[in-house]
Amino acid sequence: MTSTVTTTSPRFVLAAAVTAQTLVLLDNTILNIAVDVLSDPVRGIGASGSELAWAVSTYPLMFAALIFTGGALSDRFGPRAVLVSGLTVLALASVFAAVSGDATVLVVARGVMGIGGALVTPATLAIATLGVPPERRARAVATWASASGVAVAIGPVLGGVLLDRFWWGSVFLVNVPIAALCVVAALSFVPKLSISDKRPLDPAGLVLSMLGLGGLVFGIIEGGRAGWADPLALTTALTGLALIVAFALVQLRAKQPSFDVRLFTRPRFAGGALGLLLSFAGLAGQLFYCAFYLQGIHGLSPAQAGLVMTGAAVGIVAGNQLSPRVAAALSTRWTALAGLLLATATYAAFVLFDAHTPLVYLVLLLVAQGLGTGLVIPPVTSEMLAVLPAGRTGAGAAISAATRPLGSTLGVAALGSLLAATYTNAVTPALSGLPGAARDQAAASAEGARAVGRALGRPELVSAADNAYLHAMDVTATVTAVVSLLGCMIIVRCFRRED
Repeated sequence: MTSTVTTTSPRFVLAAAVTAQTLVLLDNTILNIAVDVLSDPVRGIGASGSELAWAVSTYPLMFAALIFTGGALSDRFGPRAVLVSGLTVLALASVFAAVSGDATVLVVARGVMGIGGALVTPATLAIATLGVPPERRARAVATWASASGVAVAIGPVLGGVLLDRFWWGSVFLVNVPIAALCVVAALSFVPKLSISDKRPLDPAGLVLSMLGLGGLVFGIIEGGRAGWADPLALTTALTGLALIVAFALVQLRAKQPSFDVRLFTRPRFAGGALGLLLSFAGLAGQLFYCAFYLQGIHGLSPAQAGLVMTGAAVGIVAGNQLSPRVAAALSTRWTALAGLLLATATYAAFVLFDAHTPLVYLVLLLVAQGLGTGLVIPPVTSEMLAVLPAGRTGAGAAISAATRPLGSTLGVAALGSLLAATYTNAVTPALSGLPGAARDQAAASAEGARAVGRALGRPELVSAADNAYLHAMDVTATVTAVVSLLGCMIIVRCFRRED
């Protein structure tokens, strides 16, 4: 793929791509702050807990299921056309989400929003890579990667402001003017990137990738909610894996595959994808149990906890901007390794936290954690895209982009399940003598145990719940650090040479 327009400033091109990518990631964070309102039958739509879980999960589910398709379409029709199409889909679905009168319509609208996001993301990375001069591409990828930190930081804050002043639908309707601005910017500033090696679309491969990725992510989400022994979770996850294998076989035999799975024979590409997936799994899982630590152990409100956790977002943005200089001085291998080791150290440090740890320590730790993660993403992404053949940037961008939702979903589901199981085992001895319903509620979560303890006037149960949660957090933090260390080993192995 080569640019046919050279008169547009690369800064405007990059700004259009980064703003669109920020919008996609914003939609994956802004809803979390609105779930309490949506559950209210007066202020919201009276959604049940299960309905809210799917309203949150359907977006990353459809995003992951269609990310390969978005990359293939970007390679076939050009990233600018796919970007504009994806933004249009996202904006229209946001309108339907804002005016939805029941949870079913909201869940469907969120799924369609995920489809729009799956079209936008690989197109924005292709534009950030191909729409700027080669000497600026490392910095462009770093700026593109910073969108994640920006979205994590402003999502809860923007959602809170909108919910304080307007009705709940405003958290979706805000997407429309942003998407419209991005469409205008794309048509005005983004060059039309010609495709020198157009290939016909592969319907069988695209359908298999959608069903495979969709089944795998559905199984991960359901496993985190209902337990990994749940028949539906196991069946869909294993079916998804089988379909992904079938997708790989179809692509290997196709004369003109929509996605060349032989790319995974390139150590830098395969190692980079797996390293990023593990990095996002660790980060998302850690932030998940950190939120409960802040609200349950330290007693912070959701808004206060969100403000504390913006430290990670600040670190991600700083790391993204610093990484090109560090990589130029130390190499991609050592920059990514340093970032992963720093993140690993912050995961392990959670075992030192207790109910009386000053919050300033946690803020500093989260900044360091984000800094480590931010150092990893740009150089590894750049190396992954650098080994791609001409005309396959969209497909490669799709893989790179897929690591975020897949890794994050896997991290929250797997580490969340470990956290819950460890907590239940630790708190069970303190539940003797409780009525059946109260015992079940207290065993399910620390929040439930605290509520039961206060209702029954048993402060020792509240203390036992806190101690059990801290123990569960220690175990989960240790596993998170091990997962991150595995990512370090992969980077060392696959990035051992600079050629």
